[in-house]
Amino acid sequence: MNQLSSDNAFGAVEFAENPEPRVPCVLVVDTSTSMHGPRITELNAGLQSYKKELLSDPLAAKRVEVAVVTFGGRVNRLIEFVTAENFEPPKLQVIGGTPMGEAIRIALDMVEERKENYREHGIAYYRPWVFLITDGEPNDHWKPIVSRVHAGEQQKSFCFFAVGVEGANMEVLDEICVRKPLWLMGTRFRELFSWLSNSQQAVSRSSPGDEVPLEDPTSGPNGWAAI
Repeated sequence: MNQLSSDNAFGAVEFAENPEPRVPCVLVVDTSTSMHGPRITELNAGLQSYKKELLSDPLAAKRVEVAVVTFGGRVNRLIEFVTAENFEPPKLQVIGGTPMGEAIRIALDMVEERKENYREHGIAYYRPWVFLITDGEPNDHWKPIVSRVHAGEQQKSFCFFAVGVEGANMEVLDEICVRKPLWLMGTRFRELFSWLSNSQQAVSRSSPGDEVPLEDPTSGPNGWAAI
């Protein structure tokens, strides 16, 4: 059996066992050397709490799908889309530079591939999320990705979010994003992932195509971001 046939067979079994609509999210995470120390430690802790909170909601556990792309030195498709109940948070390590443009391109490719899988197997899905976390600026050719992000948002192909950790070039993120990029307050990654989990739980309880209002991450006791 070739790789394509194997993937299709796996998909058929996967979706037969769990035909729930999907809420796909790609985490695009900066693992360059500037993320060393407390940043990567808190980020890893945040990923663990993210899974725990998603699993606390039985419906979200079956509907929310997570994929992880890292960029540190090179881009790595670290985790392909899996439901929250099958998501094993990686222990991220830091290395190298910041090929952010390539990481975003690969994440968007993964979204398109996954949507095609859903369509092939008759699985309903919500608008995918691409969620970028970075503390630097790209050291690759990132300009070509801008038009693709903007076109995808306009066509409602995905929602693209960006969070800048201290040191991030917010002017670059402003250019890439349609939505206003957010500053992370300190290393409040756990609060960030709690917000992400709560948002995806709310989406998973809606019907595909519904607009779901999201909690403002810049306000309240659990606020983790600034504009």
